[in-house]
Amino acid sequence: MADDREQRIGRNESLLRDVNEAIERGQWPTDPGEAVRFRCECAVLDCNHNVELTVREYERVRENPRRFVVVRGHELPESESVVEANRGYLVVEKRDVAGFVAEQLDPRS
Repeated sequence: MADDREQRIGRNESLLRDVNEAIERGQWPTDPGEAVRFRCECAVLDCNHNVELTVREYERVRENPRRFVVVRGHELPESESVVEANRGYLVVEKRDVAGFVAEQLDPRS
């Protein structure tokens, strides 16, 4: 049962990452140092929070398929670790089954 929940969490966050990939594609050729609004990539599909970060910052998060950008307070300690805290957002890294699912669903892999 826990594995099913972890798989769902990994899938949900991966869907929001896909949305942010589309947002990023629509931003080019803006200045990579200019802040852009991205969707919170938390596990809650109906979350409508935004996070502001530059395309360069988002690209740094995307270098690791297990990492996601979330609003403070949207992290899930049972399935992810906070690896970076920034102004207004956190970078989390999925662990275990959720991490495996995130890697498998990464559009850049």
